[in-house]
Amino acid sequence: MDENRSDKIEGRNPVAEALKSGRQIDKLYVKRGDKQGSILPLIREAKKQGITVTEVDAARLNEMSETKNHQGVIALVPPIEYAEIDDVLELARSKNEPPFIVILDRLKDPHNLGSVIRTANCAGAHGVVISRHDGVGVTATVEKSAAGATAYTPVVRANNLAKTIDYLKERGLWITGADAAGDRGLYEADLKGPTALVIGSEGEGISRLVAEKCDFLVKIPMKGDVNSLNASVAAALFIYECAKQRNTF
Repeated sequence: MDENRSDKIEGRNPVAEALKSGRQIDKLYVKRGDKQGSILPLIREAKKQGITVTEVDAARLNEMSETKNHQGVIALVPPIEYAEIDDVLELARSKNEPPFIVILDRLKDPHNLGSVIRTANCAGAHGVVISRHDGVGVTATVEKSAAGATAYTPVVRANNLAKTIDYLKERGLWITGADAAGDRGLYEADLKGPTALVIGSEGEGISRLVAEKCDFLVKIPMKGDVNSLNASVAAALFIYECAKQRNTF
């Protein structure tokens, strides 16, 4: 196993979720002598699944780490298998639920992407769509920020977001974009049916072409002196309002 050609999952919770979900793990590195607390169940479960567990010095883990916050454990895994949009729609059908999809337009920050995937999973969304060409992909930092949610929530890497939106419209989804110039407030929008929420990039928002594809543009009410939110925070508000209206909980 060439670790330079492998993806990494770093941190105790993300690795625990990967083990729990049955995701393929080729090798587990743990800090030498660190066999107390939450690391013990990880080592035990990895060995139960036949995964090689190797103890290394902290300096070696620091050298391998992309997140610089590995918490004494790094798993080497094959590169993530991105889903197809039809996989997400089929997941919704299998649960007898109207599709609930989050589309991210040119999101650049891996921490934001991981946070959105985590929120989407917690709120019951069926999948997350990202752009292949002008946004961040799923990296070790994304996996860490997602706290294991990538093991459960399908991530689609679309070649063309505008065409993907057209495809979803043909299948009955309503497309709602988060935009400060929206003509209605978030709490006035109807998000109960088959829905795809579009969240724009940090600082730039939704691109013109993608905004034109949206059926509705919705804004978050603002009362304070600052008039914008972090992309992952804005996404969380939209995702949970959608979940609330759909009686997810």
